[in-house]
Formats: sequence, structure tokens, C-alpha cells
Amino acid sequence: MVFAGKTVIITGGAQGIGKAIVSAYAKEGATVVIADVNEQKGKETAEEYGVMFIKTDVKNHKDVIKLIETVKHTTGRIDIVINNAGVSRFKSLYELTVEEWDDILQTNLRSVFLFAKESAKYMRENERGGSIINIASTRAFMSEKDSEAYAASKGGIVALTHALAISLGEDKIRVNCISPGWIETNNYELLTERDHLQHPAKRVGKPDDIARACLFLTHPDNDFITGENIIIDGGMTKKMIYEE
Repeated sequence: MVFAGKTVIITGGAQGIGKAIVSAYAKEGATVVIADVNEQKGKETAEEYGVMFIKTDVKNHKDVIKLIETVKHTTGRIDIVINNAGVSRFKSLYELTVEEWDDILQTNLRSVFLFAKESAKYMRENERGGSIINIASTRAFMSEKDSEAYAASKGGIVALTHALAISLGEDKIRVNCISPGWIETNNYELLTERDHLQHPAKRVGKPDDIARACLFLTHPDNDFITGENIIIDGGMTKKMIYEE
């Protein structure tokens, strides 16, 4: 259990993909901290897996500083940060307000910058540094209509990832990115055969697919991987689609 004794902070860990990541690291013996604005779901997930929950508005700098300092004081170290928190609003460009645009960019992208900036101050104290994983999306590279704010935020995460990897490399901090495709977080059993078969992998993704990738990228033996973006989408971004 290579993650035993390690402290892992997971933003947006109360539900969905974040919850699966919480479960994965908890099972590996890590000290896990959920940072989420949803207090009810956060407490429920923390109780379910025996981990810590700290209510946090991930786009608020003071909240992030308070969480990072609390975790450092409580556990004595910070080893891994998974920047998973995110929101989306898919609506016409003509109807999307500037306030909605700002909220999406601040929640999805600003939060990654804040957590990297504040956690790295303590990660660099560790003998083997630390690891940061940013959760982006295949929507950073391809789009459906009415997705401008979300696409911009996820594209920014991919770019920010390789910039952070270069800046933090001298402190032995690795920074990588995961771009999920269709990951069904609610009613997997309600998916149709058509849903599954449109993927080259012949199934829709599950949150555990992303959680396992996080474990792989943050494993200390994989310290030659940094600045990378891994697309996990069942092959959909490699599939040429023509209208018949």
C-alpha cells in the first residue's frame, strides 16, 4: 500500500467522479480529505469512507488557504492534490451571462491554480515532492454547441497543467491531467446498447475508470510522467464520424 501515510486532497469529492477517487485512495490506506461546497453530500461521503471533509468554496482564495493550512496542521503533510471540482452550464452563447461565464471559469480553472499554488508550498517540503492531478475533459479538444464556457475552462486546465509541470518540476512536484469522455455517474444501468456500442471500447465509462488512472499517475514509481494529459474516453476522440 504505497499510499499509506500519504495525504490526498480531492476537490469536488462529495459525489460523482470525485467520490470514486475518494474511495480508491481510502482503500489504499491514504489519509483523504474532501474539499467540497456541498456540506450534506460531503459529510455523507466522508462518513461512508472514513475520511475527512472540509467545506470549501474552491474558487475562494481564503477558503483554499484555510483548507490547505488545516490539512497541513492536522496531518503533517500534503502529498497529492486531485483538482476534480467543476460546474457546467450548456446554454446558447446569446443567453449565457457574463456572470455565468465567470462562475464556470473561476470554479473550474481558477480553483486549479489556487490549489496548485497553495499546496505546492508544502509539497516541496517532502523528500519526494508531490503530485497534482487536474481533471479536464475531452471537451477541451472537441465540442457540441452551447458549451463555450465549459470548453474554455477545460482547455485552460490542460494548458495550465503543462505550465505547472515545468514550473514545479524543480521542487519534485509532478503535474498531470486527465480528460474524461462520457463517464456515467448516476444511472449506468439505464444506458442503452447504442450508448455503449458507439464507443470503440464498447461501453460507456465509469467513475472508477478515472480513479484508477489517478492512482497510476500518482504512484511514486511513475515519477517520469509529468506535464501529460491522458484522454480516457473509450476511444471516442479517435473515431471518425460521418453523417450517412
